[in-house]
Amino acid sequence: MENITVIGGGAAGMMAAISAAKSGHEVLLIEKNEKLGKKIYITGKGRCNVTNACDFDEFQRSIVTNSRFMFSSLRGFFNDDLMAMIEEAGCPLKTERGDRVFPVSDKASDITKALERILRELKVRIRLNTEVKELIKRAPSNSDSEGSFEIRCEGKTGKPEIYLSKNVIVCTGGLSYRTTGSTGDGYRFAEEYGHEIKEPVPALVPLTLLENDAKDMQGLSLRNIEIRISPIRDEKATIYSDFGEMLFTHFGVSGPVILSASSYITNALRDGERFVLHIDLKPALSPEKLDERILRDFSENINKNFENSISKLYPLKLIPVIIKRSGIDPHKKVNSISKKERERLISVTKDLSFTITGTRDFNEAIITQGGISVKDINPKTMESKKVKGLYFAGEVLDIDAKTGGFNLQLAFSTGYAAGRYAGE
Repeated sequence: MENITVIGGGAAGMMAAISAAKSGHEVLLIEKNEKLGKKIYITGKGRCNVTNACDFDEFQRSIVTNSRFMFSSLRGFFNDDLMAMIEEAGCPLKTERGDRVFPVSDKASDITKALERILRELKVRIRLNTEVKELIKRAPSNSDSEGSFEIRCEGKTGKPEIYLSKNVIVCTGGLSYRTTGSTGDGYRFAEEYGHEIKEPVPALVPLTLLENDAKDMQGLSLRNIEIRISPIRDEKATIYSDFGEMLFTHFGVSGPVILSASSYITNALRDGERFVLHIDLKPALSPEKLDERILRDFSENINKNFENSISKLYPLKLIPVIIKRSGIDPHKKVNSISKKERERLISVTKDLSFTITGTRDFNEAIITQGGISVKDINPKTMESKKVKGLYFAGEVLDIDAKTGGFNLQLAFSTGYAAGRYAGE
């Protein structure tokens, strides 16, 4: 009988196995895929934004759901601990803009290889191509006073396999990137033992827009812009704001600031709420400074039509939308454009707005929002409050954060806590 069995070989699962083995336990790691860390390979566009190097307070502010629950596990294993572990395992790291941490090689596979080296050194047993079908808590006996778990699996050949374990750590992920094996198995295991499941929804996911002119800008990437999300019923209110990069697509918008924004509104969207996306194309310029800039551009193109005079101010794909939204005749000579017309142009530039109608589905979501309610989980140990010896870690829990390496750190920190305390 194993002392600790970890189900799921992603970020949380590998770290749980490492932490448990470092605590002196015999550990079995079961993974349904043909290799460990399959989702890690595709994070950060194949580069793996493994964590964020910001300070503790800023990290806490970047957690969208259940930040207070994460306090203990982050204190126990934070970004500096993770970075030291990975670098000691032979994978040097670098910190880029926004405190995002990547392997120097820009290869996500190097992160997985580093963790695999640690697993091998700690003699963790690994079973690949093995899917857990049932997780059964056995009744206590004379030789087993607290009861153990029977883990019924199906191997690559389709033959049944059964493992017995005193403690089980479930790290099966959420529902995003289903091709990596995230099919919601952990929710089923938890529900069978009476845990509440917060409805899983796509998060860090592109947004769909109502207006057709958004589609006209498909492929347009905007940098150094500021966004603000407001409810359609009160456009002066701010649900979320951010500065950075975004991208127009055939259905709406994506990019770092959009993905982070989605996590703050996805549940409300599911409930029928509608929101407005406000884009400030020139956040560094006040309306007065922007007017000066427009007048300067006009003076350099004094005999040109309006449509041919603003190419220095806006990207090519954006110009037709700006013209349409400003209501200025594209063929009007710039020397006859009125102050009132310039004010409309400034208004559109500082607040290019679109109606958000929804999100894309799990196939395009980076993470899952929702999952096992943290009310049922001990925040220090990750042990179930309902079943002795059963632990949960990573995305299977109802925890999530913004983009920038925060979500992987949540997985590593909860995995580390579960492995550390399992079997005590």
